[in-house]
Amino acid sequence: MSATSCPLCRRRRARRTCPALGRQICTVCCATKRLTEIRCPADCRYLASAQSHPPAVVQRRQERDARFLLPILAGLQPRQYELFFFVQQLLHGIARAGRLPLDDRTVRESAEALAKTYETASRGIIYEHQASSPPAERLSQEIKPLLDDPPAAGGPKAGERDLAEVLRCIERAAAGAGAALEGGGSAYLELAGRTAKPAAGGPATERGEEAGDEPRIIVP
Repeated sequence: MSATSCPLCRRRRARRTCPALGRQICTVCCATKRLTEIRCPADCRYLASAQSHPPAVVQRRQERDARFLLPILAGLQPRQYELFFFVQQLLHGIARAGRLPLDDRTVRESAEALAKTYETASRGIIYEHQASSPPAERLSQEIKPLLDDPPAAGGPKAGERDLAEVLRCIERAAAGAGAALEGGGSAYLELAGRTAKPAAGGPATERGEEAGDEPRIIVP
């Protein structure tokens, strides 16, 4: 990496001083990682400008995210729609905490196993399906107690059929995000971070966001 390369992407020229990192970064990373991977201070002039006039690169990303999610969410009931974004928020929180090594494949395998478990339970049979890899099984064990009682974790009330339907959506999203969003092995997790709605007193404060902000993508 040359002295003038962005330390985040290691590809583009660093032209913009980032007050959060104390280093220069490229304009694309500033626009796309703002408030997600970079904890921007409230007085950052680039943040203030972007909030007033979102750059074209951010608008294009939001439109691309919406085009990807809309077919996946088609047919969900309002309760299931809310549950989908709740599960995404859980996944984003686990990924940020760094307790488990997560990528889209791990999410896909875990969602598939959990969906099978809830589908089986909806037929009156209690059987926990195992994920196909140890990392995915660890993720299942981490997230299942929260899914068994979503209201206790701050989510909407949900039955087994709702959970199964939403987890199938998560499975499809994790499987297709890399190609559709032209990302790497964590394209879906990055999308989950962009659309996460932080809870009051949660990570939003750490990133300089206001509690109660809407997700960065609005899907009708």
